[in-house]
Amino acid sequence: MLSPENNRMLTQVGPGTPMGELLRRYWMPIGGASELDEKPIKPVRLLGEDLVLYKDIGGHFGLIDRHCPHRRADLSFGFVEERGIRCNYHGWLMDEAGRCIEQPYDDTVNPHSRAKERCGTKAYPVKACAGLLFTYMGPQPAPELPVWEPFTWENGFREIVLSDVPCNWLQCQENSCDPVHFEWMHDNWSQRLAGKTGPYASKHLKLKFEEFEYGFIYKRVRENSDEHNPYWTVGRVALWPNGFYLGNHFEWRVPVDNENTLSVAWFFMRVPKGREPYVQEKVPAWISPTKDENGRWITSHVINQDIIAWVGQGRVADRTRENLGPGDLGIVMIRKQLFNDLDAVAQGRDPKAVIRNSNVAKCVELPFYQKREMREGIALADFTNYPLLNARLKAFRHCYGQPPQVRRAFEQAMGI
Repeated sequence: MLSPENNRMLTQVGPGTPMGELLRRYWMPIGGASELDEKPIKPVRLLGEDLVLYKDIGGHFGLIDRHCPHRRADLSFGFVEERGIRCNYHGWLMDEAGRCIEQPYDDTVNPHSRAKERCGTKAYPVKACAGLLFTYMGPQPAPELPVWEPFTWENGFREIVLSDVPCNWLQCQENSCDPVHFEWMHDNWSQRLAGKTGPYASKHLKLKFEEFEYGFIYKRVRENSDEHNPYWTVGRVALWPNGFYLGNHFEWRVPVDNENTLSVAWFFMRVPKGREPYVQEKVPAWISPTKDENGRWITSHVINQDIIAWVGQGRVADRTRENLGPGDLGIVMIRKQLFNDLDAVAQGRDPKAVIRNSNVAKCVELPFYQKREMREGIALADFTNYPLLNARLKAFRHCYGQPPQVRRAFEQAMGI
């Protein structure tokens, strides 16, 4: 368990807090680029800061302070121009670097004034990659944006799923290094939700946790399996500092503030052999609801089940009341590394997994036991030999609420 002081150290993420300063050393996914195609302005809250994300007519992405530097009007009600976002109150125009480039009335009455130079606003860089938008909110020079290897895979259908989670980011992320919960939350509980009383899912018999350059790997052996199984030989990745990598999809737990998290998930599905070349013109991004129309938590899908576990711990989990056991070694390792990283930042050093080398960042490999199938593809008839891939053909089981048009596009891509 953690002391109240250490728990606050790991969970408070606002500007000037130790954890807030640590997390600002990384590029964070903040949504899908396609979200801004129809509505080019989106208010967002990240790491305790109120901001506005936009795409201007010229195609530039910007992330700036939500309030205009003139009279603090809400820029989420503004409108975009060829370059920048214009305030709807008095027409001040801001670009993606936070520079004020027009002050309409002031420019008319005093065209030679240099007042604009003093009227900039807070701005953070935004980069698009694999359909996602990433931002960096930390000190310069910014590290490289890691292009994870799956982002480079071709001939695949991608989609992005967002969910608002009303709890602190850390209890979401600790789930990423907790293999035993699969047995109970996603297997046994799902059986009970379906009205069945058994049998219980195969038990976990052996766990191993390993650190590597970009996070931690957990490995497991369950009943009816052995150490030749890829869940033991390869394992799964808790991606540092706030991600989870399962091979053909990523999940990130992006801190909104101390009590709220944005879940960002990116999915890839290779089209069957014979359907190449497949080029996806736009990566759909959609919001997965967490509660139904009656206000009840949705329990039917994998990540929805995870969310129930996260929020059930409270807005900020009280870790002084925990009783950790052998299955929680991965969680202990995460916390220890976070404290090491806090010390590194305080001493002016880079924390774990920050990439400064552009050659390394352009394609960062991660362990995955079905990498060949994702790169090269398999015949449609062979999907039955791959239970998880075959299940994806039948339904999207990860998040509730996949829009029908996204499902139709997926089926068309896959030829089913």
